[in-house]
Amino acid sequence: MNDTLTKSGPSVLGVIGRNLRDLSVLPGLVLVVVVGAFVSTTFLAVPNLTLILRQSAELGIVVIGLTFILITSKMDISLESTVGLAPMAAAWLMVAPAMGGLGTEIGAFWGIVVTLAIGALIGLINGLLVVKAGLDSFIVSLAMLILLRGVTLGISQGRTLSSLPEAYIYLGTAKWFGVPAAIWVTAILFIGAGLILKYNRWGRALYAIGGNAEAARAAGIRVDRVLITAFIAASALAAFAGMVLAGRLYSVTSGMGENLIFSALASAVIGGITLAGGKGRIFGALLGVLLLGVLTNVLTLAGVPTFWINAVYGLVILLALFLGRFAGGKPARS
Repeated sequence: MNDTLTKSGPSVLGVIGRNLRDLSVLPGLVLVVVVGAFVSTTFLAVPNLTLILRQSAELGIVVIGLTFILITSKMDISLESTVGLAPMAAAWLMVAPAMGGLGTEIGAFWGIVVTLAIGALIGLINGLLVVKAGLDSFIVSLAMLILLRGVTLGISQGRTLSSLPEAYIYLGTAKWFGVPAAIWVTAILFIGAGLILKYNRWGRALYAIGGNAEAARAAGIRVDRVLITAFIAASALAAFAGMVLAGRLYSVTSGMGENLIFSALASAVIGGITLAGGKGRIFGALLGVLLLGVLTNVLTLAGVPTFWINAVYGLVILLALFLGRFAGGKPARS
């Protein structure tokens, strides 16, 4: 009997630890909601709650892609520049010269194709540099972030490109059953990502690589291919998020997506996605996104200057790391 307890004990404790790690943000989210209800009578109103979800949609999409990368113990901070460049390049090809376009005036369909293709290409380049060239993922993505931001400014000349085709901005403007389409799409993507990470071979391979890449390789997992496709998926999702954001803004600006990566990293870390890799679930990342969205809304309703919000983000991350250290412990290594 003692042997049975010894064998089964760690697995039970491991499950409890993982759940505590993922749900450690939930009390904080509830607390912020309660505070928000006292701060403003409009906080719990349906229009305000819908606004929170709508403004968090693009961040949530980026966080899904970033989660794929972080689980493998890699990093990609260039996602925020992909959010800006992909829709900017598409808009440059779609709008008329009088509005700052190149003059090709391609249709919305090809604009969408260009947006996603640019995102996938950026991810492919990042993946090849990290996996095949053996470069550090943080340095590669930092260089790519600067490069892509420069290209975005070069294309736009610092201008805002508007008059985008209605079909291109549809997901950012439409409503389904009275709820912004972007919220539905983001929810579907989170559900899909959760199912992939839990049941799909590719998703399970991400955890195996993050836990121990060499052991994963020995187990027959094509580590290089999985890592490269993770970078491609993350960048394609970032490009898609940029398109959704362009719809919300009805335009594409040269600074679109700037500093988004800090909120994405904060959401992932708060939600229990460890930078060491091999640990974390998409549900925790979703809670992290919701916490930041609600927190930003409450601070805005309370009249807190926007430049203090980033300081609050940093404090929340530190608290999340502190709680997660005792709730979930260190990621397992095979």
